[in-house]
Amino acid sequence: MEIVFMGTPAFAVPCLEVLATQHEVKAVFTQPDKPNGRKMKLQFSPVKKKALEYGISICQPNSLRKGEDAEKALAYLKKLNPDCIVVAAYGQILPKEILELPKYGCINIHASLLPKYRGAAPIQHCLLNGETETGVTIMQMAEGLDTGDMLLKKSIVIHENEIAEELHDRLAKLGAELILPALDGIQNGSLTPEKQDDAQSCYASMIRKEMSALDFEKSAQELHRIICGLTGFTKLDGKRLKVIRAVICENSEENQNAEPGMILNPERFIVQCGDNTALQFIEVQLEGGKRMPVKEFLRGKKLIKGQKLGE
Repeated sequence: MEIVFMGTPAFAVPCLEVLATQHEVKAVFTQPDKPNGRKMKLQFSPVKKKALEYGISICQPNSLRKGEDAEKALAYLKKLNPDCIVVAAYGQILPKEILELPKYGCINIHASLLPKYRGAAPIQHCLLNGETETGVTIMQMAEGLDTGDMLLKKSIVIHENEIAEELHDRLAKLGAELILPALDGIQNGSLTPEKQDDAQSCYASMIRKEMSALDFEKSAQELHRIICGLTGFTKLDGKRLKVIRAVICENSEENQNAEPGMILNPERFIVQCGDNTALQFIEVQLEGGKRMPVKEFLRGKKLIKGQKLGE
């Protein structure tokens, strides 16, 4: 099958790798290069880097919906005349003219069990809400946001204490595993599209920085979900401290009256939370330092029992 692939972040790379070895990828569409770092040097997207490795033609329009870029992109797609357009976390909304252009339409690899968690950040919101399972849905794209008919769906169990980057990698791999049978099914007519039940839908909005703030008045379970889904942050000795991984732990009777945010055990970095619950930090990164396991962090940073975070 002749395919045009549209994707941008690391999530989309495994799918491109599979398609490039099993089908003819005529072109890759990805978001424009963005300035990054102190020197604001233009950085290629992960998908662009992979497309360059394969020697695939690359197109990076600023918009597919309006302006000169959109007109050129549509003309290019008409010239390519792909059998199918495969989309994975591209970051742009496709207009009707593109959705209707390929013989087999446009299909999307979405990192949730639709109709739940439509939108930009399904992996993060799934963890924020304490879900115990998630998965990938291959869907036929329509004009609405992740509203098209479902073609294939597969679920996985979310591991205890799993963080977003780990779940992201497992779902990216799962999406790559599903895309080939999905394309085969579309081509041979063996797949039966399933309508989504809009009544069961929920929206996974874009993540805002303030959502990562750790308010220790909240329970350990609430904070654990934030850390797993987003990476939490607080302050230690006036410096920003990222909390990348943590576990909920038992709170001993002697600590029952400690204030939220207070360090209960400096040797294990256990912190008092709301409702007399406690969290143990497992992996952290202090402002200006490297990400590291807490055991390593504590070799160079002495904590004091009763010391309060967030100040």
